[in-house]
Amino acid sequence: MSLELELQKFPKDIKLKDGSTVTLRPLRRQDEKQFHEFFQAVPERERMFIKHRVTDPGVIRDWCENIDLGRNLPLLAVSESKIIGDATLHQQLGGWKRHIGRVSVLVHPQHRGRGLAKALVHEIVEISRNIGMEKVEAEFIGEQEAAIHMFAMLGFSNLLRLEDYVKDMQAIKHDYVLMGLDLTTDEEYAGVGG
Repeated sequence: MSLELELQKFPKDIKLKDGSTVTLRPLRRQDEKQFHEFFQAVPERERMFIKHRVTDPGVIRDWCENIDLGRNLPLLAVSESKIIGDATLHQQLGGWKRHIGRVSVLVHPQHRGRGLAKALVHEIVEISRNIGMEKVEAEFIGEQEAAIHMFAMLGFSNLLRLEDYVKDMQAIKHDYVLMGLDLTTDEEYAGVGG
């Protein structure tokens, strides 16, 4: 299935485990101010683990002005016109990792513990599968134990852990963890029961 067909499924309302409803939809140009506010709400300690300087309005402006959903698909969770979560599918359009997507997820601190991160990652995995990706991966700093656990619950497995391999925004070394999920169906079992 094509990405265009997948995107026709949005906006989409989902119910969280506390019974509340949020709307999922891709990032739009006009989201710049709210997207920046979303990242501003993330505690500084957590922002150190984000690969980009998301407190810089220019970074967010660039993302919103140069949206390429085929390369980076930010799927936003919106509640009462506020962005409360983001899961992004990052894709290489060519080269030796073109069949592998990378997923990242972040939820506003006031909206955690409701199953939103899990729901966002599930949506990204389904989009990845439906557009023909064969694998998805996720990268973590070793201390992100809750996130690592959540991804494991979604079927991701540890691919590798490298000690003191990456540095956060303050140049402090951390373990690097790579997790992955195989999206392909084992053809030997695909026709079972039919």
